[in-house]
Amino acid sequence: MPRLFVALEVPRNAAMSLSLLRGGLPGARWIDVENFHITLRFIGDIDGRTADEVVDRLDRIERPEFQLSLSGVGSFGSKKPHSIFASVSQAPEMYALQAEIERICQRLGLPADPRKFTPHVTLARLRNARLDDVVSYLSGRGNFYSSPFVVNRFVLMSSKESVGGGPYVTEEVFPLYEGGSSFGLPAMEAHPR
Repeated sequence: MPRLFVALEVPRNAAMSLSLLRGGLPGARWIDVENFHITLRFIGDIDGRTADEVVDRLDRIERPEFQLSLSGVGSFGSKKPHSIFASVSQAPEMYALQAEIERICQRLGLPADPRKFTPHVTLARLRNARLDDVVSYLSGRGNFYSSPFVVNRFVLMSSKESVGGGPYVTEEVFPLYEGGSSFGLPAMEAHPR
């Protein structure tokens, strides 16, 4: 079974904005534009039966669509940076969706994700990049931002075992319903139950 993870897709216009950040950093292996995403929950290698249960439970999630934007760049690994990322806006709906997905995974017996959820889009993986080069790269791009975009679905993706960065395959798509509160309408009025 391939490695699975739940993610939000980055729309083409935001991905094209991110692509302008590529280059200018020795030791960086840049992620292909079509592989940009925001990981909500890494699941990993699981058997087919468990994968079917994950899909069944994710398919029952009923949450409103919401808006996100990308703003600023940073790196993971303070003294020895290992990746460059774009930050994601702090949307309460995204955090609620991520928390529900985490609860579902734990109820199915998957171990809790040991890392705190830090929404981001990985732009590059670093190998032997000098800290000074990373600092210089980040300082020249700190004012990056994308136009807001609507997130109207989340996806289950798979990746082949590799060094990271794709290629990724969308295995399942889970729609979010229209009328989220981020568009000026309370969710309950926009989508009565």
